[in-house]
Amino acid sequence: MNTKRPHRPLTLRDVSEASGVSEMTVSRVLRNRGDVSAATREKVLTAARTLGYVPNKIAGGLASQRVNLVAVVIPSLSNMVFPDVLGGISAELDDTGLQPVVGVTNYSPPREDTVLYDMLSWRPSGVILAGLEHSKAARAMLDHAGLPVVEIMDIDGEPIDCAVGISHRRAGAEMAEEILNAGYRRIGFIGTHMPEDHRARKRLAGFEERLAEAGITLAAREYYQGNSSLLKGRELTERILTREPDLDFLYYSNDMIGSGGLLWCMEQGYDIPGKLGLAGFNGVELLDGLPMRLTTTDARRIDIGRRAARIVAGKEPPPEDGVIALAPTFLSGDTIRHR
Repeated sequence: MNTKRPHRPLTLRDVSEASGVSEMTVSRVLRNRGDVSAATREKVLTAARTLGYVPNKIAGGLASQRVNLVAVVIPSLSNMVFPDVLGGISAELDDTGLQPVVGVTNYSPPREDTVLYDMLSWRPSGVILAGLEHSKAARAMLDHAGLPVVEIMDIDGEPIDCAVGISHRRAGAEMAEEILNAGYRRIGFIGTHMPEDHRARKRLAGFEERLAEAGITLAAREYYQGNSSLLKGRELTERILTREPDLDFLYYSNDMIGSGGLLWCMEQGYDIPGKLGLAGFNGVELLDGLPMRLTTTDARRIDIGRRAARIVAGKEPPPEDGVIALAPTFLSGDTIRHR
């Protein structure tokens, strides 16, 4: 655990002192009760937000206790990645009396702030949340929550308390190494716009850094917005190969669009993997049903969920350095030349 992290939960007195407003008025503002001027209300809310104070919705004699819930905060349920993580969490909590409660942020930092605020107000027994990048308000809330906080999926950064995941920079670099070793040189990338998808951004950075070490730059790239789908994979693959027909490898930011690209290329009669190789990321179950198995990286999703849940449930101690690093696993599949 991060030994520098303060564990004392904040109180109304802290907000009162920070805002210069009485505790009674602070209470009325935070409970949205009573006649309080707009200026005073804003002063209180700003102080609470800056400190990371979250009101306690548990009433009376139970107020000092925690409920048997684990807050699980993830960016999406619209792809096949996070259900596997949730499965690992649920399986590990099954015999503990703790129940996971899920909040979805849609990759939006303001939405994450709201989800965390609401969940922490019920005083859960722990928090598991995706990623290491959070707003100042979110970090302040988690710093003062006084409960186990496990950030999952990524270890390329500084955790608040404890992180369980893979290095996405390493995953990208290792895939680049495999592609180069297989003899491909005209490489294109297809992926999502990445302002808030920090893990995809880190993978691409690691991928390009390894290519640069070999004196190679990406020959083409295509980006999309919104959810991943087979259709987007087909459309973007057609677009990039129409524009750059001499590409000999396509690296996709995830398996869903990679699978769509593979199906399109097979329909067009491309020689895979001889003339054109393809690779994705995640290692999702969908790949088992394709005519050819897409080359990819197993992101260890179920293992990540299990290890995070074990820490929150007290089944295993958190690591002294605050990081549990799992190894991304290259899965060669059928869409890369085998040496």
